[in-house]
Amino acid sequence: MDQCSILYIRPGADADTHVEALRTLGFSVHVSPDLPSADGYSSYHAVIVRVADCKLTQLGTRLRAKPRFGRRVLIGLVPDSCTEQQRREAAISGFDVTLPEACHPRDLAAHILRRLRPFPEYRCLLRAPNGRRKAA
Repeated sequence: MDQCSILYIRPGADADTHVEALRTLGFSVHVSPDLPSADGYSSYHAVIVRVADCKLTQLGTRLRAKPRFGRRVLIGLVPDSCTEQQRREAAISGFDVTLPEACHPRDLAAHILRRLRPFPEYRCLLRAPNGRRKAA
């Protein structure tokens, strides 16, 4: 089993808080300012996309259509200006969940682990701070 890895796309000013907290929880987090090529998703268990506007439907559809994207966890971090209807449309277009930008990193980790649990091909390990491994 691999270490649980996350691709964090388009980080903003507060992204360092999420990235460092997820690393502290045992995830391997890679930060990218833009969407990688089609082969860039195969080594990650989850993809977190931070958006400045609320246009998530095209993005979710494009990401889910990538080759070998599979059933990876796709989470959108949205500004407070997004309405509930826009968040529901994002879920219909391929996002597993949309969370506010100011969400706590533990909530983010809980959503990732909850979505990975049913799929044995995406089982991964979290590294504990003392070096022990925990199955996720």
